[in-house]
Amino acid sequence: MGASSDVPALRRGLALLKSLASRPGPVSAAALARELKLPRSTTYHLLAELHEAGFVTHLPEERRYGLGVAAFELGSAYLRHDPLERLARPLLRRLVDETGYTAQLGVLHGGEALYLLKEQPRRPQTLVTDVGVRLPAHLPASGRAMLAALPAAQVRALFPDQQSFLDRTGRGPKDLPALRRLLGAERRRGWAVEDGHVTAGFASVAAAVFDHGQRPVAAIGLTLRHVCEDECGQTWPELATHVRRAATDLTTRIGGHPQS
Repeated sequence: MGASSDVPALRRGLALLKSLASRPGPVSAAALARELKLPRSTTYHLLAELHEAGFVTHLPEERRYGLGVAAFELGSAYLRHDPLERLARPLLRRLVDETGYTAQLGVLHGGEALYLLKEQPRRPQTLVTDVGVRLPAHLPASGRAMLAALPAAQVRALFPDQQSFLDRTGRGPKDLPALRRLLGAERRRGWAVEDGHVTAGFASVAAAVFDHGQRPVAAIGLTLRHVCEDECGQTWPELATHVRRAATDLTTRIGGHPQS
């Protein structure tokens, strides 16, 4: 009875931690019990055990609970193992083999896209989007794929004024209304594309990677040499199919859920 009977309790404890992690601040035990459809006595018992182990902090004056230091340490240990890059690398390699173009993994860092990983074809091309490079997120497809999945208020906070819209080649959105229109179209389509917004003569296609809360945590993109005066895109849907599959696979690997 021991091991098998412990499994439901473990699942409930994990559900409590996930709920606490998804909230902006501490919450009452009653609210947790309602959300998870648990008896209050069970909820208090689980919270007490998690508090004893350091995964939950109790704020007695507020009668609320939040994540504890042990949860932070666990998250920090996860990051030290570079899981995102490790899980993404074989998917980027497959993407390169399928298309023959350079594949990259990027994340949002404030209003910038930061590149963490790059896999190149046998005959690589010199690109500005190298590992460690940061670019204004409204220009590269990787940045916009993630921006398109954010709430409008968060995008507005990242681009509060005209000075936020840096220009590299004369292409790309120049203000917040233009960016919103572009992000709306890319959100509906499920992938982003830019042609010459970062470097003249090059284009990129990207799709977002999501965590368990359906938040964009990264983007996978392809970059290729492409020259088109009117930003035509006849090759994009085919490439986007490969990119979206890789992004979906990485979302699954990290236990995430894509936005509908």
